[in-house]
Amino acid sequence: MQPFELSLTEASRAVRARELSPVELTESVLARIAAVEGRLGAYVTVAADAARAAAIRAEREISGSGPRGPLHGIPMALKDLIDAEGMPTTASSHVRAGHVAERDSRVAERLGAAGAVLLGKTHTHEFAYGLTTPQTNNAWDHSRVAGGSSGGSAVAVAAGGATFAMGTDTGGSIRVPAALNGVVGLKPTYGLVPRTGVTSLSWSLDHVGPLTRTVQDVALVLSATAGHDPRDPVSVSGPVPDRFPGGDLRGLKVGVPRNHYFDRVTPEVEESVRGAIERLAELGAELVDVEIPMARYLQAVQWGLMVPEATAYHERSLRAAPDLYAADVRILLEAGELTSAGDYLRAQRARTMMRDAWARVFDGIDVLAAPTVPMTAAEAGQEAVEWSDGTTEAVSDSYVRLCAPANITGVPALTLPVGHDRAGLPIGMQLMARPFYDATVLRVGRVYEESVGGAGRLAPLAA
Repeated sequence: MQPFELSLTEASRAVRARELSPVELTESVLARIAAVEGRLGAYVTVAADAARAAAIRAEREISGSGPRGPLHGIPMALKDLIDAEGMPTTASSHVRAGHVAERDSRVAERLGAAGAVLLGKTHTHEFAYGLTTPQTNNAWDHSRVAGGSSGGSAVAVAAGGATFAMGTDTGGSIRVPAALNGVVGLKPTYGLVPRTGVTSLSWSLDHVGPLTRTVQDVALVLSATAGHDPRDPVSVSGPVPDRFPGGDLRGLKVGVPRNHYFDRVTPEVEESVRGAIERLAELGAELVDVEIPMARYLQAVQWGLMVPEATAYHERSLRAAPDLYAADVRILLEAGELTSAGDYLRAQRARTMMRDAWARVFDGIDVLAAPTVPMTAAEAGQEAVEWSDGTTEAVSDSYVRLCAPANITGVPALTLPVGHDRAGLPIGMQLMARPFYDATVLRVGRVYEESVGGAGRLAPLAA
């Protein structure tokens, strides 16, 4: 096994045991990027020289005073919305051409303090306003979409071009590409990971979180990045353990949705996710049927919040240089100018009602288990999907439909691989819990992952 194939947990163990140096690991990952990037398009910027210098520093520090922690010397990437001092933050947009960050985002600062080695910036759907990331190809099938908006981060991790990566999630933008590329992704509780220095899409829905190859990897990154930041007005502190015991799930109640989450999903997705849920029962969990409250209003509320907030953020640049935006993003931003204050306030009131209703759901369960997305990766350029009930749905609407509830309510949501369709494309299961119970979804995901084996597998078409 080559170093780039190691999961974060495996690489960290080898570095701390002095069996692998940060320089060897970083060089292996940089060589991997050079080998596959032409087919994948995961990166906007690869800062190879800076990464090598950081790896040399990490190796010297570890040889001297020992490792700072599990991320010391581990190569990683940041989504191109997340500032790193001296490095461009373009949001994959011509609007931001030439923009260079003057200081680190809080996330980059914390990862730097942990000793992580920054490889570069990964592509996002322009300003995170989309679910496909058209610049990037799926790691398992290069003719299919990567998912978005954190598509570059997911593909880099899936292909071995980063040991872990950071993304953002406003309506599924970590979980969608993680599911479509067979990796693990966490949208933490709202406010748990600070957003200072991160380009916003929708301030009341944005989350920052990790994409990795295993659930234990997620826990290590979350531990390093979570915590209160006074510069982020919604930042909070919460319990964030960095590792979880194996074992069973006895005494745990897993909610299985009767509505919404299994409506309009492909048979292969439903079969794989229901099979994974049954596996949780075999591990000792009690399955409980639950009704998802206010399900018919979920997408309307998501768009009712996101569209006007995004337009407000882009108001000046949209008027000054509209032609610099991609057509799909410009249309959404222009649509936001037509949203009335009354509509926005109604969406805010509906969100409050949904949060209260979801809290009552979690009074009876510990975790909600459901599909992450209703179908696997679409063909590049595919605009719509036809469902067996005769309805037609835009691909982007399909991908956001099952992820948006966790953004509206602010609950933690983890996606992890649970199978493949007939074409060999990955399928993800989503685990959600009440706010600040991130440790619960990570524990359940970890126990499931250990029970089935195969965690951390790289995408075979990029191997």
